[in-house]
Amino acid sequence: MRIAAVGSALPKNYYRQDELIAALRTHWATRYYNVERIEAVHRHAMVGGRHLALRLEEYPALDTFTATNDAFIRCAVDLGAEAIDRGLEWSGLSRRDVDHIFFVSVTGVATPSIDARLVNRLGLRPDIKRTPIFGLGCVAGAAGVARASDYLRGHPDEVAVVLSVELCSLTLQRDDLSMPNIVASGLFGDGAAAAVLTGTHRDARGPEVVATRSVFYPDTEEVMGWRIAHTGFQVVLSADVPKVVEEHVGKDVDAFLGSHGLSRRDLTSYVCHPGGPRVLEAMQSALGVDREALAMTWRSLERIGNLSSASVLMVLEDTMAERRPPAGSLGLLMAMGPGFCSELVLLRW
Repeated sequence: MRIAAVGSALPKNYYRQDELIAALRTHWATRYYNVERIEAVHRHAMVGGRHLALRLEEYPALDTFTATNDAFIRCAVDLGAEAIDRGLEWSGLSRRDVDHIFFVSVTGVATPSIDARLVNRLGLRPDIKRTPIFGLGCVAGAAGVARASDYLRGHPDEVAVVLSVELCSLTLQRDDLSMPNIVASGLFGDGAAAAVLTGTHRDARGPEVVATRSVFYPDTEEVMGWRIAHTGFQVVLSADVPKVVEEHVGKDVDAFLGSHGLSRRDLTSYVCHPGGPRVLEAMQSALGVDREALAMTWRSLERIGNLSSASVLMVLEDTMAERRPPAGSLGLLMAMGPGFCSELVLLRW
């Protein structure tokens, strides 16, 4: 199974971090006694700017969960269509070639799901198979690639698309002054990415998916996720995430590689989710690598922030386009998310 291409789409509304800090500072100044602390947290995120689904001046009107979710559906369909078309264009395939679409998101809900709406928007075949996945959060980009490759092993003549659309700005709780919400408001952005995967009987130049592994950490539900409030999605984000990374990632990667007769010394590249500065530092420590090994991930964080499940696919897109590893070399695509859990994907370039 190969990842033939990745296409991405970002909203046209881009704001520098300074602009976003100023907007949130103005909003929270009358409610929070230490506004300077908010600014310090946001600058510590090491994000230079972010794309938002809507213009800044449109967010105050989103005063109900219904309004924000309606905006999610509208924007998700537009961005999702753009990302799919871009991925198909890079892969040399057409809309009618797609046999199965996996849709992942954790920032809005819809029934019919976004993938169903895209079948109509894009004129995809009426016999297309659809698998919408909700709730995996940041890990879902890697998990979607893994599940799509699992599917293609049983259907090697087919084409699968993994689409992630995450509009994190639409989940912001503007009256929540908890530290998790303040951290999230300085870290997360909006965007979409579509990975096109092909079976063994199709010619593709992208990396081969050699193997996958899912790892679940029992009794870690409070590390990351959502609490569903009357105002929408209220973030759960524990300060223990870097600790969990350091405690588990190294041994999980070693066990995964060892089951295939490999070790970390056999890897020449990493495609990681940009969880945030502390998480990336913990990842480097756990893997025993320097910052350069995760350079593309650090760059993505600085350019556009953390886009939840879409981020790891965008880092993969950048790696394929700009820093493609040597042919035949091995790499690891990985992400972590609510559960708490990890998803590991072994690639051969």
